[in-house]
Amino acid sequence: MSVQATDWRGVAAENQDDLDEKVSILLRKRSRRLLADLIGPRRRSIYLLITMIVISNAARLSIPLLVAYGIDQGIPPMTRGEGPRTLIIAVTSILAAAGVQAYTRQYFLKLSGRIGQDILLELRRRVFAHFQKLSLSFHEKYTSGRVISRLTSDVEAIAELLQQGFDGLVTAVLTMFGTAALLVVMDVHLGLVALLPLPILLLFTRWFRNQSTIAYRRTRETVALVIVHFVESMTGIRAVQAFRREPRNQEIFGKLNDDYRDANARGMQLIAIFMPGIKLLGNLTIAGVLIYGGYLVLQGELMVGVLTGFLLYLRQFYEPMQEISQFYNTLQSAGAALEKLSGVLEEEPAVAEPSAPAALPRPKGQVRFDQVRFAYVEDRPILPGLDLTVPAGQTIALVGSTGAGKTTLAKLISRFYDPTEGRVLLDGVDLRDLEEGTLRRAVVMVTQENFLFSGTVADNIRFGKPEATIDEVRQAAEAIGAHDFIVDLPDGYDTEVGKRGGHMSAGQRQLVAFARAFLADPAVLILDEATSSLDVPSERLVQRALRTILADRTALIIAHRLSTVEIADRVLVMEHGQIVEDGPPGELIGSDGRFAGLHRAWLESLA
Repeated sequence: MSVQATDWRGVAAENQDDLDEKVSILLRKRSRRLLADLIGPRRRSIYLLITMIVISNAARLSIPLLVAYGIDQGIPPMTRGEGPRTLIIAVTSILAAAGVQAYTRQYFLKLSGRIGQDILLELRRRVFAHFQKLSLSFHEKYTSGRVISRLTSDVEAIAELLQQGFDGLVTAVLTMFGTAALLVVMDVHLGLVALLPLPILLLFTRWFRNQSTIAYRRTRETVALVIVHFVESMTGIRAVQAFRREPRNQEIFGKLNDDYRDANARGMQLIAIFMPGIKLLGNLTIAGVLIYGGYLVLQGELMVGVLTGFLLYLRQFYEPMQEISQFYNTLQSAGAALEKLSGVLEEEPAVAEPSAPAALPRPKGQVRFDQVRFAYVEDRPILPGLDLTVPAGQTIALVGSTGAGKTTLAKLISRFYDPTEGRVLLDGVDLRDLEEGTLRRAVVMVTQENFLFSGTVADNIRFGKPEATIDEVRQAAEAIGAHDFIVDLPDGYDTEVGKRGGHMSAGQRQLVAFARAFLADPAVLILDEATSSLDVPSERLVQRALRTILADRTALIIAHRLSTVEIADRVLVMEHGQIVEDGPPGELIGSDGRFAGLHRAWLESLA
């Protein structure tokens, strides 16, 4: 039995290795697709870049050959040519080659810098645009720290590769192949001796490549975790300090930081093995060529200039390998970053755009749920099968215990999610058939977060209608009742709101959010617990604004405070994703149902 168990473990380990290899191949293919897509529009510039590299390296590789020619043909007593004239030609040619190399190198650096920055610009645009396009379900599971890591550290890793790695990689390849060919052309026997360690060199390089791929993929993973923890700790700094969480957070950060350090240390350890190894192999090869070449010179079978050229070429042959070891960590780091970015960019929105959008020129605001079933997790439905019709212009209040499905219903109307089964319709049109822009103009949600963005008060009010004039902004603020407090701010409508509106009270932030929604003028307005975080004076101020903003539009109010519910035309009491009571608030209060009980409990809490 033990032997069989061991065999099974071996099979499992082998299958896991196969799986890891398949995943690695898939990641590389995905990365190459993204890279090819970014490089494609710049193909002509890339060809010109490669031409400049080839010319630069050809000029560089010609110098040892010209040195050998100058020594053997231009310096007595070994000269077989015309002496000084030949030497002058050799020196002039060396200077010309150096000039060509310098010019092409300068041109290459300018062009490669421009191409690299264009690629980075395009990559940042794509990542930012794609993150905005991805559905709410993606952002609810993909932390803000990971988002920041993709757009910062991962993009910077690719930037480092484009600025340093590309040049080194292409130069190294051209130098190695060009030098190997010239060594054989200059002297076959000595060239074969010089290239004898090449198989060892290739095996050593392959080992380094495989190990460093693993190491730098781990580096990208660990740095992302460090950023995630840092961002979450700083974002929730109030809770951290309120609950004296600092020691525990420091402990977690220390562990993540140690993992990041260890991942980087593994990369440095590999370089510490590879760089001296290449240098040792190169020096042993030079020593071997010097011994054998010196013997051939003494035997009169080889010219001194040729031996000198050989030694110069050998230095050039092994220098690229040392350069590879220096930027290979950049190459692997960028490769791991490219894998993560390509994965994000290939992530499909859970809420897809329709291929043939339906027209909705003037939405009236009728909302209907037709046998809607929805579950965040399979086999655990939040809405088991909901039928509901909301006439245009009606204000509905949704009440019920936490987890009853109120916010889920609001998210489905906003099409942050699509139903698992059934349809959600706006004026008889399935939301899945509406273009996103059309839907967002027709349906607006205001949440309890009342998020304000960096910028002025006016900028935040015109958030849903960027083209709005300052007069339209003022009219919206006046209608909501926010104008008086705004003009009392230091710069009025041009006052900077600060981080997330930190310079204003909760009630003021809510009024700005209402003014924003009023200016956007949607057919359907959803208020998701928009007054839950307000004190009583602020709530009264907002209640007055609510009557203005809800007039002549369909509205769904999700509220725990029943003072907000009283302005509704109709109340829906939800329980386990089902509507258990439905009617005008006065009628339900007069009955002996669940809403009446909630209302009595609310009155007692006020007393």
